[in-house]
Amino acid sequence: MPRLFVAIRPPEPVRAALLDAMGGVERARWQGDEQLHLTLAFVGESGGAQAEDLIEALAEVESAVFHAEVAGVGHFERKGAPTALWAGVPLTAPLAQLHRRVERACRRAGLGPEKRAYHPHITLARLPRSAGAIGGWLSTNGTLRAEPWDVTGFTLYESHLLRDGSLYRPLVEYEF
Repeated sequence: MPRLFVAIRPPEPVRAALLDAMGGVERARWQGDEQLHLTLAFVGESGGAQAEDLIEALAEVESAVFHAEVAGVGHFERKGAPTALWAGVPLTAPLAQLHRRVERACRRAGLGPEKRAYHPHITLARLPRSAGAIGGWLSTNGTLRAEPWDVTGFTLYESHLLRDGSLYRPLVEYEF
């Protein structure tokens, strides 16, 4: 069964700035251009009628066009060990509103709510336990910025786990 998520795809100049910041951490699994996205909702495994219900519910999500931007970097950890490096995206009122509307659409489609707090970011690297130190990378890239961009819609993606990372395939694109 496919894993689904809803995300915003940054434009090419923003992705280029993110790609330029990648590197310098041993054994980090850096994301490719095709993997760079800002998640609005992780749906998880879903297929058949439930996926169709989600496609229909997401079509009802409305928003005005708004600006988003990359501002700074950080990392996630589990049990004291870093697991991912990311570029931050400030949680503006329009982004928070869009996130809530997408979450409501997921619930209308019969999907449970996300239990984690929403922390907008674009994942840049996955870090295995054997990854090198990240302090230098965080320091060097702490002021990372990219040009603000207009968010004009979002996409429902399908994710396939492969040996060397995930393959993301857009299923439906929604425009405001």
